Amino acid sequence: MTKFLLAVHVIAAILAIGPVAVAASMFPPAARRALAAGPAGTDGPGAAGPDDSDATGTLRLLHRICQVYAVVGVVVPVFGFATAGQMGVLGSAWLIVSIALTALAALVLAALVLPAQTAFVEGTAGPGLTARLAMSTGVFNLLWAAVTVLMIVRPGSTTGA
Repeated sequence: MTKFLLAVHVIAAILAIGPVAVAASMFPPAARRALAAGPAGTDGPGAAGPDDSDATGTLRLLHRICQVYAVVGVVVPVFGFATAGQMGVLGSAWLIVSIALTALAALVLAALVLPAQTAFVEGTAGPGLTARLAMSTGVFNLLWAAVTVLMIVRPGSTTGA
């Protein structure tokens, strides 16, 4: 049963967290391009053209991917807890740190990344928000990288890996 739970946990992490990490990373550059295209109905340099709907559509798609896979990503810690319970490692320091980092990553996503993306999709964001969004996305991805390393290295592991 442990191997099954671990397999589901790892597959869920790859299929749920991966798309959020990639789509969130693609969002700030797409937002910059959308801002450069300018608001619809303006004239002159930076005016909205044929690419405006493409830029907005890209933002909507990337935001939707982040939203949907963030919800799907809830299965990752659920199966993680089930796996840790089966393995008897719920009190291990590396797991507790991983849980804290996972919770922090979820908080960064829910409180910083998704709301900033929503502001761009709704057209209420300014150019200054792209840098903050890029930074928040980087922090989110860095937290997941740290969790991944902890899951692989597992201090005190007896696997020899």
